[in-house]
Amino acid sequence: MTEEAGDQAAEQPAEDVAGRLEQVIAAQVRHYRTSAGLSSAELAARTGLSKAMISRVETATTSCSLTTLQRLADGLKVPVTALFRGADTDRDATFTKSGQGSLTVRSGTQHGHEYRVLGTLKGRSDAIEPTLVTLTDASDVFPLFQHPGTEFIYMLSGRMVYGHGSYEYVMEAGDSLLLDGEGPHGPLELLDLPIQFLAVSAK
Repeated sequence: MTEEAGDQAAEQPAEDVAGRLEQVIAAQVRHYRTSAGLSSAELAARTGLSKAMISRVETATTSCSLTTLQRLADGLKVPVTALFRGADTDRDATFTKSGQGSLTVRSGTQHGHEYRVLGTLKGRSDAIEPTLVTLTDASDVFPLFQHPGTEFIYMLSGRMVYGHGSYEYVMEAGDSLLLDGEGPHGPLELLDLPIQFLAVSAK
């Protein structure tokens, strides 16, 4: 028996095989093959597998052996692990509709400053924290913040002077600022109200 024949004999071409893992492998092989501009016949030639085997893999009607997976990965020029991408457990995600999100009370909230957290991931110490900041009152009280990590600010509307350490930046819609969170930072002067900006912090 040839190596290929032995390899294919180890596959499980049963109709009820199409479990989650087989479906993931099928989608990834098809994705990488089409992205590389390869036909099924070309991938078969690269891997030493038959065109029929490639078809069974891509339709999730066979359970691949480790040898077959290695051949496919080599033929597609990707790591074997790439063929399993998406097969692990569900990952946490947060979807926030427009106008929603949890309001947080911070210094300056009572002066017309609104901080709306747009999403959090549980149990992830390295997750970013996106916050929509709305300033509607030109109060003299401007909170300054300091925190570990970095912060990215993107202006959506209005105009303000934003401070970071000893530097000041005049920011308007479309402007952005990436800063080290350890330096004191926050709005210094509100020039054109209302002001709204997205602040994304990461540890």
